[in-house]
Amino acid sequence: MNVLKTALLLAGLTALFGAVGLVLGGPRGMAVALGIAALTNLYAYWRSDRLALAAHDAREVDLRSAPELVGMVRDLAHRAGLPMPRVYLIDSPQPNAFATGRNPRNAAVAATTGLLAHLGRAEVAGVMAHELAHIKNRDTLTMTVSATLAGAIATLAQFGFVFGGRGDARPNPLVAIATAMLAPIAAMIVQFAVSRSREYAADREGGLISGDPLALAGALARIESAVRQVPSPAAEGHPATAPLFIVNPLSGRGIDALFSTHPATRNRIAALQQLAAEMGVGARRGGFTDARSPGPRPGPWG
Repeated sequence: MNVLKTALLLAGLTALFGAVGLVLGGPRGMAVALGIAALTNLYAYWRSDRLALAAHDAREVDLRSAPELVGMVRDLAHRAGLPMPRVYLIDSPQPNAFATGRNPRNAAVAATTGLLAHLGRAEVAGVMAHELAHIKNRDTLTMTVSATLAGAIATLAQFGFVFGGRGDARPNPLVAIATAMLAPIAAMIVQFAVSRSREYAADREGGLISGDPLALAGALARIESAVRQVPSPAAEGHPATAPLFIVNPLSGRGIDALFSTHPATRNRIAALQQLAAEMGVGARRGGFTDARSPGPRPGPWG
């Protein structure tokens, strides 16, 4: 099913590429746009993970440079039956995390320094388990490729508006303006269409992997609260990567709220509480444990 969703998503974004080219440059513009789309699809399949990591200046860490985080991911990956992914740190005070990669053998997880500073061990484990669940469910290919293509469509629309066709091929200025404005929004809608349901699935699988759905629920609450107060300039500069994160990293409202990349956090928490009840997790906590207070406080990460 995920393979079918990926194919449909890529087909939709490729068709949007062609439509933008047709509007801005006529038949020749459509042919050029489709050629660019084909190359972008191929490049995104192989390199979109690197692009997402580079957009946030993520640096790879190992057992020597980040022993607790890497050891935690290793243990969780073993529980999930996954190969060990590459582990990255992002120097950002905003607590957040994402996973990327075209398949489980070429996957990576990235956590911000803010995540390690503000969340306790059980909560960080819940977040990492959620990201590993995306890898296990093979969501990362769809999310990373769609992020790359959505960003490329926005660039194509803006480029075409400025350097559109000549003579008869040049579009009506009003049409060009509308295309430059609406094409990126359409790409976002296509991109976000599959994101919300996958977050619920990754929350559930992540709770099962970590053995502590309530820790993940607590992490979601902390992260959402922090995102409202701590902006991420890298995410604001690369909004197409927003669906990759466990919580939408964009601090703005308006269009960000209208086309939300994620389900409402309160609904995700309710689903995790239901999972905890199904698992019989309450006073007894499974796996990684710590005592949590309602407010932010530094984690044990130095």
